[in-house]
Amino acid sequence: MLDSAAVAAGTGGDARQPERWGSRFGFVLATAGSAVGLGNIWRFPSAAAENGGGAFVALFLLVILVVGVPGLMAEVGLGRRAGRNALDAFLAVRPGTPWVVAGALALLASFLVLSYYAVIAGWVLAYVFKALSGALRGLEVPALRETYADFVRHPWQPVAWQAGFLALTAMVVVGGVRRGIERWSRILMPGLVVLLAILAARVLLLDGAWEGLVWLFRPHWEDVSGRAVLRAMGQVFFSFGLGMGVMITYGSYLDRGEDIHRSAVYVAAADVGVALLAGAVVIPALFAFGLPIEGGAGLLFATLPAVLGQTPFGDVLTVAFFVMVTIAALTSAISLLEALVAFMDQRLAIPRIVASLAATAAVFLAGLPSALAQGPWGIVIDGRDFLTVVDTLVSDVLLPLAGLLTALFVGWVWGVAPALAELRQGAGWFPERLWSLSVRLVIPLTVGTILVAGLLGVR
Repeated sequence: MLDSAAVAAGTGGDARQPERWGSRFGFVLATAGSAVGLGNIWRFPSAAAENGGGAFVALFLLVILVVGVPGLMAEVGLGRRAGRNALDAFLAVRPGTPWVVAGALALLASFLVLSYYAVIAGWVLAYVFKALSGALRGLEVPALRETYADFVRHPWQPVAWQAGFLALTAMVVVGGVRRGIERWSRILMPGLVVLLAILAARVLLLDGAWEGLVWLFRPHWEDVSGRAVLRAMGQVFFSFGLGMGVMITYGSYLDRGEDIHRSAVYVAAADVGVALLAGAVVIPALFAFGLPIEGGAGLLFATLPAVLGQTPFGDVLTVAFFVMVTIAALTSAISLLEALVAFMDQRLAIPRIVASLAATAAVFLAGLPSALAQGPWGIVIDGRDFLTVVDTLVSDVLLPLAGLLTALFVGWVWGVAPALAELRQGAGWFPERLWSLSVRLVIPLTVGTILVAGLLGVR
């Protein structure tokens, strides 16, 4: 156990003790929910299709093994050892260390990511009600693109839906670790998987869909380039939430007897499974209707609703699709908000309900320029709207930098010996040499490459 005096010296001496997960299953579901987000739905399928199909999937799996799982273990292990939030964890294991800047950058990144992530998730939530009302019924891709453009250009609707989504997120986080996050993760994550499986099963019954599935998973090595490798590394790093302080925070709620390695493998399997299921929905659907492959907002709000609307029970499937994407966004947003609330609760001694409401309000205000980015009051910087600018700053600079510093701290400052001593608690056999090599060399090189590529504008 950590020496209480050391913890007090590192965190100010009057820190609140965090809650604990009720079970390993709850921890795995909550952590998997954090990893599974919008990127699995609107980024992975198009990234795989454009970068070698099955070859990209193979790269994705390789990066998960050598970067994703070891990085997740490192951050969860640090969090459990410290028993503190993402900033104070560094001080707890190395009092007075300047490496606390890594925790500060992670919390800043979480705050900024949630500020614009909630805007996009608000769009998705709005489309749940559009689909329920029949507003999307019978529309083809051009009309759906115009509907989407009209919505995001509206002077106040995106703001209202941003607020609605953040209210849902806060409602869960206010309940705490067991009664809020864990309880809702037990409902939301199985619901997400069931809805995604139903959509995949229905899409694969379409004529020509299986051709798309085979095409997606057949390796096209000639399409693999350095950019494809970079996208695979970025997909894993951002999907796992490394460098955001989330995994450190969730790890701080974990009991010492839990097997971190096994839990990390379960989380990785869930992330891969959802990404592959999403690919089995998106690419076969586009093939079945002869539509071009695309990602991002065009895929989410125009192409897929048009495809689903043309199938039997199209209205029901469209609603199910947007509910599924909302769940994916919500489970990730919950973890981002929790990282902020844990810091305010433990370091600043602010009661959870007050911290949750205050953090939500701050995130809402910070996200207003992103919510208004497409409308008449949108801010344009160097030819790009505000949401895109913030996304680029966070994705290309803040997250890789925080992730790089965290990996260097675990591998070289805290050290692999004490880190492994923490990871061995409750664990069976796991490849310790591979983990040490990854944390000390592979992850820093990988994340450093992402950071340099981002600074050079290579995406």
